[in-house]
Amino acid sequence: MKGKFYTIIFTALILFGCKSASKLYQKGNYDEAVELAAKKLQKKPGDQDLIRVLQDAYRYAVNDHENRISSYAVGSNELKYEWIYHEYLSLQNLYDAIYHSPEVFEIVRPVDYSSYLVTYAEKAGDVYYERGLAQMDRGDKTAYRKAYYDFDKALLYKPGDRTISLLKEEAYGYAVVNVVILPMNDFQDGFRFSAYAGDARENFEDNLLRSLQYNTGDIFTRFYSSFEAGSKQIVPDQVIDLQFNNFRLGRLYDQSTTRQVSKEVVVKEIVYKPDSVVKVYGKVKAKITTTNRSLQADGNLQVTIRNGNGQWLWGDNVAGHYNWSTQFASYTGDERALSESEKASVSKRPQYPPSENEVMNCIVQDIQNSLYARLSNFYSRF
Repeated sequence: MKGKFYTIIFTALILFGCKSASKLYQKGNYDEAVELAAKKLQKKPGDQDLIRVLQDAYRYAVNDHENRISSYAVGSNELKYEWIYHEYLSLQNLYDAIYHSPEVFEIVRPVDYSSYLVTYAEKAGDVYYERGLAQMDRGDKTAYRKAYYDFDKALLYKPGDRTISLLKEEAYGYAVVNVVILPMNDFQDGFRFSAYAGDARENFEDNLLRSLQYNTGDIFTRFYSSFEAGSKQIVPDQVIDLQFNNFRLGRLYDQSTTRQVSKEVVVKEIVYKPDSVVKVYGKVKAKITTTNRSLQADGNLQVTIRNGNGQWLWGDNVAGHYNWSTQFASYTGDERALSESEKASVSKRPQYPPSENEVMNCIVQDIQNSLYARLSNFYSRF
């Protein structure tokens, strides 16, 4: 019983494979029909239906590709050799698909187009090589970038070509925009001479430089610190000038509100005898003072980008903010008037904001995040 079941399943799969290849052929997808039929014939070499589909699809596929090749060949577009190459590549893929089934290979007798691939790869590579040279002659960074990509494309068709590889490196060197981040000033006002100011400034510069170096996604823009540019003798195409100003750490601000609470509680118990106790109720009062303590701090960074000649290219002011708040309460009067939540509130000790250095660190981090986003946007457009 099991044997019959597996036979039915196997037969269904073969029929499905034949129908799928046939449908692809009927829809005009000749390349796909050839590849699928050839693959199925490796499992069942003698299937005459698949062989017929393969023969017909291969014939039509070759006809389509050769017609396109003839059309491209008489055209004047400089990229025609690349297009012809890809047509021959498709034809060679059909040859390779059939080659893996020796019995079918003898029936179909596909053509080996590998020599055409060599010829037209050479021609396509030469076209991109000449395009790259023409761009290099223009002598501006945009042209050098185009030359870089042309030489890169030429190497796809002529891999390992030493001359093209050297020209690609040369084009890249000319295409790159070297950007130097100038040293920042110290923080202003009372923080100019603080130990924190120097550390914060250096951390800010280092973090910003790393973010720009590894995350902008532009291979033609390189960022350097002033020290690194000097040590490598990099001539900057642009400089980024960053200046902190207007740091305001703010002051504590307390805003208090007062409310009265009262509650009926047992103020006295009169014992007439052990099993007879009379409770006397009375109203107790308390005054609760709730204090909202807050601090607001902010800072500002001025950023300016200039070209190598000192001409202004772009500028912005980047603000950073820090907001801190807490709440606590105190009371006067009778504690019995307080609810459980009110007791918990008044038991909290008054809180104070972080140190000035910590506040500055938060402001600087906020500025850094915003600055990186704005610089990334500028250089993505640039």
